[in-house]
Amino acid sequence: MSLSRRNFIIATSVAAGGSMALSACSSGGSGGGGSKGGGHGGADTYTGSVTVGTKEDSTGPAPAVEGSRKGGTIRGIAPDDFSHLDPQRIYFTWNSAVGNLYIRCLTGYKIAADGSMKLVGDLATDAGTMADGGKTWTFTLKDGLKWEDGSELTVDDVRHGIERGFASFTTEGAGYAQTALTGSQDFRAGYKGPFSGKHLDSVVTDAAAKTITFTLKLARPDLNFTLAMSSYGAVPVKLDTKEKYDKDPVSAGPYRIKQHAVDKSMTLVRNPHWDEKTDAIRTAYPDSFVFEFGPESLAASDRLIADSGDDQYAVMAYSGVPAERIQQVLTDPELKKRSVNGLLSGIYYYAINTRRITDLKVRQALIHAWPLEQIRKIYGGPSAGDFATTILSPDILGREKFDIYNKLKKPQGDPEAAKKLLTEAGKVGQKIVYAFPQSDTYDKTKVVIESALKKAGFDPVIKQLDSTSYYDQVQQIDNKFDVMWFGWSPDWPTGYTLIQPLLDGATVANGANNISQLKVSWVDEAIKKNAVVADPAAAGKAWAELDKRIMTEEAPIIPETYQRRFYLYGSKVGGALFDPLFSSVVLYRLYAKA
Repeated sequence: MSLSRRNFIIATSVAAGGSMALSACSSGGSGGGGSKGGGHGGADTYTGSVTVGTKEDSTGPAPAVEGSRKGGTIRGIAPDDFSHLDPQRIYFTWNSAVGNLYIRCLTGYKIAADGSMKLVGDLATDAGTMADGGKTWTFTLKDGLKWEDGSELTVDDVRHGIERGFASFTTEGAGYAQTALTGSQDFRAGYKGPFSGKHLDSVVTDAAAKTITFTLKLARPDLNFTLAMSSYGAVPVKLDTKEKYDKDPVSAGPYRIKQHAVDKSMTLVRNPHWDEKTDAIRTAYPDSFVFEFGPESLAASDRLIADSGDDQYAVMAYSGVPAERIQQVLTDPELKKRSVNGLLSGIYYYAINTRRITDLKVRQALIHAWPLEQIRKIYGGPSAGDFATTILSPDILGREKFDIYNKLKKPQGDPEAAKKLLTEAGKVGQKIVYAFPQSDTYDKTKVVIESALKKAGFDPVIKQLDSTSYYDQVQQIDNKFDVMWFGWSPDWPTGYTLIQPLLDGATVANGANNISQLKVSWVDEAIKKNAVVADPAAAGKAWAELDKRIMTEEAPIIPETYQRRFYLYGSKVGGALFDPLFSSVVLYRLYAKA
């Protein structure tokens, strides 16, 4: 698994102003079932609650958005173009957010007005049927599915989308399903994709029954979550143009791409062959979406604050309100009403190098000492996000809130508790080498971190690293750092996608993401056991219990924040909602007011 692939959640929530990304192998509030946004913006959102829906939940049409009307154009403003449009080459959330307008997968997330999510059947009639402990999955396609040319969308098209993920030109996409199907991370070694003239034996379709069955080499009880990723979207066998498909993909969703001027603009218009009765997720109110690429977040914010002309129908499509304008948005009632906010998927934290810091009491002392409040103040205060106390972020199924080290009561740090632990361990004066990526923001946070460590009885050594090579340096097993800034965002909201890549002993390697270098047999065994728990609720509970035990008995990380992002939209835009999965605005819910 590679670093910073999917979410690339650039830390432009008020926190960062820098250029570092939230690492992702793979996508607010506080509390196990999600929590309210806490009065930080116009549309306070609930995020974090995720459940698996029923066949009824998977049946279209999608619930209507209050006050909605059809017609008009919604205009998205973003600093960058979409890097890929081919489903199998999509991994970044910005691409996935717009992909939801034209890509459909076997499963998807139904997002309620409170931000809670249900995994439901998208192309499939439900969220799938599992057998053999997660080694077999079967899905049945809905009736009435069509491509933008009016041709039928079939199970062979779904299989084609899965098999295209093995092709040599789709290396940018996810590889989870491919690994599960073949039993190998080097999945292209044995199968080269559908263009070789062969199908995977492990994926079987029945055209008459409209079923597709996956027989996995590795049990994946959460495969239905995996298959909701854009990387596993259907592609029409007869209309596939291979590498050229990235420029002109065929739509199965409510909109199709009409025009795309690279790095300038893109226009989507209605797909007349999309049937709302087949879709429990998407609405389709605007006649078109027009995206403008280029304006940075400050310029986009100022345009939306001015709210004139076509910008009345505009929305910040991905880049959020910068720190320079946050207070203006929060203190102006009219602007606040025209904003949405939510916590970014995943967590920012500081990894403790357990290979170098072997004493548990020293690691626990570091957590007590860490100045979360001072750091967040530099990020912009409470509007920047919520203090983190767990490994699992609030969007994870089954996540339970706990605060073992009293960080919510003493977010400024507790030097007395830290010094007491150091005294017990005989480690007062312990040298701590702290590494961070160079940026204006982190140059400021290093000052409060150094001060807090000294106050707690540590001898801090501060190492500022070049931001372009930062990950390469901290991902080396023989690095000379004790504590390292890091962040992670999951590909789908289950505990496996956070704990396994970050804390599994098997992921201790150069270039890997377990930079805490935790290698503990009971943790590794628990990860393997939890990964095959078939019942989602039971699996969620197991991951939550493991989260708490790891933080209690190993303390390999210092959780920092669940960061928050704000988006502005024009006065003629309705239905705006923060997307808890892609940390953007839910595009398919928007409508243009009269």
